[in-house]
Amino acid sequence: MPDVSFPHPSDPLSSARLADLEARLHRIETHLGLAPAAASPSAPPSAAAPLPVAARPARVEPQAQSADEFEVEVGQTWFARVGILVFALGGGYMLTLPYPGLTPLAPPLAGIATAGLLLGVAHYGQSAFDLVARYLRGAGMALLYCATLRFFFFGAPPALTIDSALGPVLLWAAVGINLALALHRDSPWLTGLTLLCGAGTLLAIGSAGGTLVGLGVISLLAVWLSVRREWPAVVLFGVAVVFGTYLLWAAGNPIRGGDFKFTTSPSLAPACLLLYVLVFGLQPLFRPARGDDDVFSIGGALAVCGLGYATYLVHTLAAFPKEFATAHLGAVAVYTVIAVALWTRRHSPISTFLHVMTGSAALSAAILKFFPTPDVFVWLSLQSVAVVATAIAFRSRSIVVANFLIYLAVVLAYIFVKKTETGISVGFGIVALISARILNWKKHRLELKTELMRNAYLLSAFVIFPYALYHLVPPRVVGLAWIGMALVYYILNFAVQNRKYRWMGHGTLLLTAIFLLLAGSRQLDPTWRIISFLALGAVMLIASLAFTRLRRRENAPSAT
Repeated sequence: MPDVSFPHPSDPLSSARLADLEARLHRIETHLGLAPAAASPSAPPSAAAPLPVAARPARVEPQAQSADEFEVEVGQTWFARVGILVFALGGGYMLTLPYPGLTPLAPPLAGIATAGLLLGVAHYGQSAFDLVARYLRGAGMALLYCATLRFFFFGAPPALTIDSALGPVLLWAAVGINLALALHRDSPWLTGLTLLCGAGTLLAIGSAGGTLVGLGVISLLAVWLSVRREWPAVVLFGVAVVFGTYLLWAAGNPIRGGDFKFTTSPSLAPACLLLYVLVFGLQPLFRPARGDDDVFSIGGALAVCGLGYATYLVHTLAAFPKEFATAHLGAVAVYTVIAVALWTRRHSPISTFLHVMTGSAALSAAILKFFPTPDVFVWLSLQSVAVVATAIAFRSRSIVVANFLIYLAVVLAYIFVKKTETGISVGFGIVALISARILNWKKHRLELKTELMRNAYLLSAFVIFPYALYHLVPPRVVGLAWIGMALVYYILNFAVQNRKYRWMGHGTLLLTAIFLLLAGSRQLDPTWRIISFLALGAVMLIASLAFTRLRRRENAPSAT
């Protein structure tokens, strides 16, 4: 083995080298937040000897170091971003100016040359200035597309017409070049920029059929790239691009100068929008399973349900009023299919909840269009029962809670809208009892640890029935009607062996007593007042005797 000579610690050159090494180690420890290592007891005394004062490294203050890092972050990263963004905006603004002294071909050709220069600098400066090169590449791609648009717009006259055979070819060629660059650089953000350019091309060309087909292609491309290259953010951006472009096109394409008026042609346009919803909604099925919902899955579901259905609602409401109800039944089918697929294949609770509630909103919209007021409230209350059954199927407590809040909103809306009581309130109470019974019957499927929602439905029934009977029956028999309602609760208690109905009966009798004492003594004539008091007293006495006998029967086995 060859001899390796180490510098002696007493050598001045050796001390300087050790001091430099100690300073480097100290900076690393400070950056990582590590305590300095203690000297090894087995080390020779010379190794543990303190360095000369002049050779000791200066202590690096963490606050000063973090300030330096922040300054580097601002100067290197944010200045580059803002500077290149401002440069790109300035170049795009220059392309919109008329330039009457130049030929129509000069501005777009100059823009293309500038874009090529930026792309070239980004390519050859990649190794030396990676961060700046990436931003320059994005600016060059955007400028290339804007320069291509300059052939057809912003000039007086333009160099070419968009309706010519060459017009769409040039625009799609620019989009294709941008897509190739984005995929070559494996960049989801440049891919999102390309999708935006593709949507802009569809609006620039202005063909109805081409726009609908092109948006479908963009949807499929965004989903395919998100799955193939694991770019979930591309789907989120694709949803915004597709639905935003559809809304602009449906509103008359005001960007191209059209009148702001929702189009009715072709009539299958809303169906195409539902296809985009289906493509984006089923996208999580093709990604690797990650267990519960992740951020991108939830964000995608929010975008598909929020942006997708809002766009569908606006277009069908503004342009297809006669077909509105039927169209929204189609939306119910699409969102239900997505919810079932997400639940059976992925068990995604949040995404499933969002799609189920969006389908429920579409069904409510169809019901509101189909039926007049106040009959519509009957069907809305029946829908509440259907949604509870859906919550059981999907084992979703969130659907139960949301449905109960919607149920309360329907009841309150009916109270404010109705002119005279027609018995619909009784239906609300029956729906509440049925919903509570379904939840109690299938409580093991929801894995509910409390009975909060069942109690909420029973409480709403307890309030609704007296309200309905108060407005339905003549004032002289209100007390008798409430006594009859209490008897119904007692019968339900014996039928299903649920003590909650017994307490509802007790509460109704107590409410009847308060009503007769406060209002009945003034509003009822003597005959009906006597009958009501006697009936209430008899029922309360019979109930007391019945429950006393029941308690004795329950205590008899324990006494023996």
